Amino acid sequence: MSGVVEKNASAASLHAASHALALARAAGASRPAVVFCAQATEAQRLKDEIAWFAPQLEGLLLPDWETLPYDHFSPHHDLVSERLATLYRIMSEDFDVAIVPAATALTRLAPPSFLAAHSFFLKAGEALELGRLRAQLTLAGYSHVTQVVAPGEYCVRGGLIDLFPMGSALPYRLDLLDEEIESIRSFDADSQRTLYKVAEIRLLPAREFPMDEAGRNRFRRSYRDSFEGDPSKSRIYKDVSNGVAPAGIEYYLPLFFEQTATIFDYLPKSAAVCMHGEVHAALTEFWRDAHSRHQLLQGDRTRPLLPPAEIFLSAEDFFVRANDFPRADIESTQGVALPELAVERRAADPLHRLKSFLSQTPARVMLLAESPGRRETLSQYLAEYGLKPEPAGGFEEFRRSESRFALGVAPLLNGFFLDAEQLCFVTESELYAGTARSRAARDRKSITSVEGMLRDLSELRAGDPVVHVQHGIGRYRGLVDLDLGEGAAEFLLLEYAEENKLYVPVAQLHSIGRYSGGPPEHAPLHKLGGDQWEKAKRKAARAVRDTAAELLNLYARRATRQGHAFKLNQHDYEAFAEGFGFEETPDQAAAISAALENMKNGKPMDRLICGDVGFGKTEVALRAAFVAVADNMQVAVLAPTTLLAEQHFNTFSDRFADWPIKLAELSRFRSGKETTAALKGLAGGGIDIAIGTHKLLQKDVKFKRLGLVIVDEEHRFGVR
Repeated sequence: MSGVVEKNASAASLHAASHALALARAAGASRPAVVFCAQATEAQRLKDEIAWFAPQLEGLLLPDWETLPYDHFSPHHDLVSERLATLYRIMSEDFDVAIVPAATALTRLAPPSFLAAHSFFLKAGEALELGRLRAQLTLAGYSHVTQVVAPGEYCVRGGLIDLFPMGSALPYRLDLLDEEIESIRSFDADSQRTLYKVAEIRLLPAREFPMDEAGRNRFRRSYRDSFEGDPSKSRIYKDVSNGVAPAGIEYYLPLFFEQTATIFDYLPKSAAVCMHGEVHAALTEFWRDAHSRHQLLQGDRTRPLLPPAEIFLSAEDFFVRANDFPRADIESTQGVALPELAVERRAADPLHRLKSFLSQTPARVMLLAESPGRRETLSQYLAEYGLKPEPAGGFEEFRRSESRFALGVAPLLNGFFLDAEQLCFVTESELYAGTARSRAARDRKSITSVEGMLRDLSELRAGDPVVHVQHGIGRYRGLVDLDLGEGAAEFLLLEYAEENKLYVPVAQLHSIGRYSGGPPEHAPLHKLGGDQWEKAKRKAARAVRDTAAELLNLYARRATRQGHAFKLNQHDYEAFAEGFGFEETPDQAAAISAALENMKNGKPMDRLICGDVGFGKTEVALRAAFVAVADNMQVAVLAPTTLLAEQHFNTFSDRFADWPIKLAELSRFRSGKETTAALKGLAGGGIDIAIGTHKLLQKDVKFKRLGLVIVDEEHRFGVR
């Protein structure tokens, strides 16, 4: 163990993203290289950063199962697909650098012979016997479905075979001519439309363990040897015996094999090993957690557990195996932390720290944005204060150039100073130290949540009302296994009026949605084959058409009108936004961005912001109000109650306290003298923001340059 730790001790003193640079150079000198990192959260970042420093290197990431030890549910099939593809490429030596989280490396794996024996290729133009292909796919663990939507599925329809290989980003369609593969095309799983031709495809096994007859027999024999008691009382034993892979079966993987393997059995003998971070501490903590969960859950006799040592390597065993491989030495060139460069938004020159650093450092500096859009924003911001960096496409381009100050895009989390080469990299984390977000938080922006869709069976409980797109409202009664001649498959059982039953394949989960028409216990049951659901859909369609016609008319009139195009001063806006004491949620950030875009495009805006109490709707209003007032326009905030108006007045007063903005409240809490002064200020333009109840709608209230109206809880004003 000590040999590995000491050999890589120099990595501990490297700063931030310079870790990735050192690892990229080590991997380039000792290909292939394997980096074991302490935290799974660092693995993807390392992979992205290494790819930026050395794009010529083929990088891999072995993902974790993302389940806790002995969990009762299985990893997502996309993760299993990516794991199998990564293991196959490692085994085939088709990589330059592989990133493996330390805890992931402890999990025992299927032997490489299993992956090799259950993988095969299909090529265009070669002969294909359909019966043999079915047998191969079944042996590899693929499921026959009516429509292919996920990895590990296949479908046969006459002369067409749809396949979604594990480890593939897209499914493929085989077009047969008699017993020959005429063509292979990828297709879109959502639209089912073909995309482009390919010459061949590789099919990996659908699971990390065998579910063929030999595999099941080995499991049953090992189960009886490992556990006492009657195995027929165990759901796990019965499911596997019937050819069904139950949830959480991965933690019984050793029972499927005579002997398991580890990640070290997949690595080429020439692979150089490197440790990143506090690997020993991470392994020790994981091993302790696995033992704790084993102690906690081992009392369930219907679900006996294997000891941790049979499923995971110990930390000591890990380092013993790692010592069999050569070391990838981290170069001694070290990255140094940067001085404080944070933007001071309220200073006369917000970039004075960066300017001072640029004038004093002998190094060439590259400023890095997190995306092309942010690069353009930064470029404009820098130009506003007299800085004009040269564009740079990447690390090597900047190294070869003679540019003193450049601007580019990179996934680096933090910047650093490379003393030996007189290079300096500054990221947005240094410029916006108080507001920088984690990459995971930024990535969450791209994830949308559609409330009406069911994404997983775990979201359904027996008895829940659901809506089938064709048959209407029924009640979910659970999962059942049916054999329709293509082998056992899982179906959702839906119960309708008069105890009629509908069996829906799990693959068609997308055709079922939540019932949201009222309390679940009051949900009606439609009759299968009846016209009640069709009548409801026709009625809804008519109402939608009527509403759509009204909206089209309204928006057509609005599109012909010219509104005020608000100007946004990015510097002032970011200074105001900095006063928000929380990290924006993805939906909140999207609402703010959309509202500001509406305000800037010069058309009248009518935007509805929906959200639960405490989810940040007021912040959206505050940002919009700031933009309006900063462009010398007035804002009216209308609240349905005096108490709410008072609350908004206090909130707005706090947020605008440091800005030369005047606010007034019009409600019964204010005296006649205060109200008169406020009305005079609104008419004369001295008041920027007016907050009040329906008093704001009275005829004696005159605005000099009203630019934005914010209505809180508009439904309480009778607005449809």
